[in-house]
Amino acid sequence: MTAQLSHKHQKLRVALFSGNYNYVMDGPVRALNMLVGFLERSGHDVLVFAPTSKETAFEHSGTLVSVPSFAFPGRRSEYRLGLGLRGEARRALEAFNPNLIHIAAPDYTGYRALEFAQKHDIPAVASFHTRFDTYPRYYGMRWLEKYLTRYMRRFYNRCEHVYAPSLSMTEELKRDGIGRDIRLWTRGVDGALFNPSKKDPEWRSANGFADEDVVVAFVGRLVLEKGIDVFVDAFKKAQHSNDKLKALVVGDGPERETFSKLLPDGVFAGYLQGEDLARAYASADMFFNPSITETFGNVTLEAMASGLPCIGAAAAGSRSLIEDGVTGFVAAPETDSFAEKIAVLGGDAEMRRRMGQTARARSEKFCWDAVLSELVSHYQEAVANFTPRPHAAGAASSSRRRAA
Repeated sequence: MTAQLSHKHQKLRVALFSGNYNYVMDGPVRALNMLVGFLERSGHDVLVFAPTSKETAFEHSGTLVSVPSFAFPGRRSEYRLGLGLRGEARRALEAFNPNLIHIAAPDYTGYRALEFAQKHDIPAVASFHTRFDTYPRYYGMRWLEKYLTRYMRRFYNRCEHVYAPSLSMTEELKRDGIGRDIRLWTRGVDGALFNPSKKDPEWRSANGFADEDVVVAFVGRLVLEKGIDVFVDAFKKAQHSNDKLKALVVGDGPERETFSKLLPDGVFAGYLQGEDLARAYASADMFFNPSITETFGNVTLEAMASGLPCIGAAAAGSRSLIEDGVTGFVAAPETDSFAEKIAVLGGDAEMRRRMGQTARARSEKFCWDAVLSELVSHYQEAVANFTPRPHAAGAASSSRRRAA
């Protein structure tokens, strides 16, 4: 019992690798920044390795080491591809002497970090944020999907733990053979910030919404894999039966111009954060997230906390949050199914009120400190129970590392 309890108090030195940490704000980045801040407040050491750009989206948490990178082709420099561990980044990693490596993306830099961990007998864990293997279907390369899934299977099966953001995603990863020890790392929400009390009738009016309008909100990066084409088609079809339905789009990205042309009557509020974002959520009447690539759906949780009934795809992200018929609707990821649910909610104010109240109540169980404390316990268990692979090199040096 003493040995089992002792690892709970072990100080961690975590090297965190991500494909994006501060230059584009999205759900995974928000979670990683929350994690780093929590680790430092809890007395642990952490060093982040990620590509950087000249312009950042926000002030990040912790110390960030820039990894050499180049802009991802075709995405207007929105995301960058890391070029692995070399030069200053590798020297910084060696000097930091981590006792745990956390990989947040299975990209080339993540692959090199995994190799480093295995060479130096350091336990490596990974968090699963996105079904990257589904991305090719949005860019005319569906044939590539099965090869990416195979690569991800090999990558994650080399990690001590894989942290999935929802029970439904845990089941999906087990089904696909991705990860040997899959554990839950869910997400939290700031219920004081995202709150129904932030509803602002003046903001609605200033954006052209009438009192009787039913505002359908989309929040997220404006990229193809978020299902923006499905949002447009389903919304337009539902609008045919109810002309009071109005679209509110919050976010920015390379597909904004295309999105706005497909939805000329929609209100495009751009990228919002903090109080401005909370006000936009609370001032809508329902939330619609058609994406099937989400592994959790931070925006859905924020919408729930804001008191909105939510409509999402029957995929891992939405199924883990939305209780069908209670806090909103889970629909087949196709135009007709989504349109039907939008029309039902759009035509029933009492249903929206009831589901919105329940959604708010359900969101209150997602507390960041509790969620992150549990993840740190998983970290400490990974370090305490780690057994180097027989083929790994440098066992003597690694023993000194873990003792340091």
